Amino acid sequence: MINEGLWFLLMFVNFTGIILSYRLFGKTGLYVWISMAIILANIQVMKTIRFFGLVTAMGNIIYGTTFLATDILCENHGRREARKGVLTGFFVLLLTTLIMQISLMFIPDETDTLSPALEQIFGLLPRITVASLTAYVVSQLHDVWAFDFWKRKTEGRHLWLRNNLSTLVSQLMDNVIFTWIAFVGFGVFWEMVFPPEIIIQIFITSYIMKFIVAIFDTPFIYLSRRISAKSDYR
Repeated sequence: MINEGLWFLLMFVNFTGIILSYRLFGKTGLYVWISMAIILANIQVMKTIRFFGLVTAMGNIIYGTTFLATDILCENHGRREARKGVLTGFFVLLLTTLIMQISLMFIPDETDTLSPALEQIFGLLPRITVASLTAYVVSQLHDVWAFDFWKRKTEGRHLWLRNNLSTLVSQLMDNVIFTWIAFVGFGVFWEMVFPPEIIIQIFITSYIMKFIVAIFDTPFIYLSRRISAKSDYR
């Protein structure tokens, strides 16, 4: 049960981190958090673990917090700021991928010992990035739209409802798009990374994990609303 315990600890650290970022730096802290989270998620996803007996990729928690960040932005600062947060994350990941691909082209010195590790981590980044960027943009823009839609429909009430409805549907969209591009592939262009049964396990387990993250982040979005009401970050 080591992985399971560490997973819940990591979730608490992530939620605490995003709230501290918002408390200390306001919406700017959320833009920074989204940028950091999207990069770390694309690195963590290359590591597979067993979680309650099923195989899954890491990165679900830190990636799930990007939805919390955009929901906080949409709730406290409006739809425009939330879309800005989405586009900020897109831009940062795109530039990170480009910079790292050029960096890998450098010929390492004979004393270098870490270049193979960097190549192993960032060599797969283009495929992961295409999958992530596609899934990220589609699901996040849907999340912002859905959150704003339910906010208007409920006239600003039932924050828990719009937070979970928008996130759970958007996370499902994200899971389908990312899993297909990153692990299934398109035959001619990209081949299947894992056997079908492993991919199915990853898909199911990762969505369950994202579901848990979405449910557990609800108290934190209420906390963010209290922080916004008491701070100068408007």
